[in-house]
Amino acid sequence: MDLKIKNKIALVTGSTLGIGYSIAKALANEGARVILNGRSAERVNSAVEKLIEETGNKNISGIAADFADVAQINKLIAELPEVDILINNVGIFEPKAFAAITDEDWLRFYEVNVLSGIRLSRAYFDKMISKNWGRIIFISSESAIQIPEEMIHYGMTKTAQIAVARGLAELTKGTNVTVNSVLPGPTLSEGVGGFIKDLAKEKRKTEKETEQDFFKTARPSSILQRFIETDEIASLVAYLASDIAIATNGAAVRADGGVIRSAF
Repeated sequence: MDLKIKNKIALVTGSTLGIGYSIAKALANEGARVILNGRSAERVNSAVEKLIEETGNKNISGIAADFADVAQINKLIAELPEVDILINNVGIFEPKAFAAITDEDWLRFYEVNVLSGIRLSRAYFDKMISKNWGRIIFISSESAIQIPEEMIHYGMTKTAQIAVARGLAELTKGTNVTVNSVLPGPTLSEGVGGFIKDLAKEKRKTEKETEQDFFKTARPSSILQRFIETDEIASLVAYLASDIAIATNGAAVRADGGVIRSAF
């Protein structure tokens, strides 16, 4: 299927690894001009080279920026004054008991996970409206609906992303601009893969057995009953970023493997 986004300018934040990289790859395979992002120039440059090699798309570049630093965000915006597709994927997470989450932690999580997307959307939204085409997608999480007790601050930021996306969508009436959020479920990113590998070794089980145990105990509501592949998230995001997805706007679209026990 032709998603009709060839030569569209796509910025994917937090895209040197994991879901972000897979999203960038999916967009690059559709011919988009993709800008990768990470905190260090070394990692960004390495990811750019890898993506060009894997997709054959030479219109790939990168900008290093730490989204905890407003000055670096402003520098990125100055280097990239126009974007057609904005994927707000960058985010941090950390299991922590509620009583141990300091004010500084709350503010840091909000700064990176929520304000990063707000700042970029504010920079590009009006330009999308002016040219009557644009896509903004916030990569939220199933944790936005089922707040994890071990990461309440993280869950809060994921809920906030959905609210921001819906509010922005209200400002797109009568245009070809859409704003949506995507809610991945437990996904086999590099970090999760390493965690499962270490846990399997500790419990003297295979990685497959450890994965099965995880879904029996930690995520029993999962219908998929396995970790989602990053490419499986990316395929949905690529569709929502496409020219043919105009009817989906203001939506919180799940790619959670059925973890959330709700039909709506």
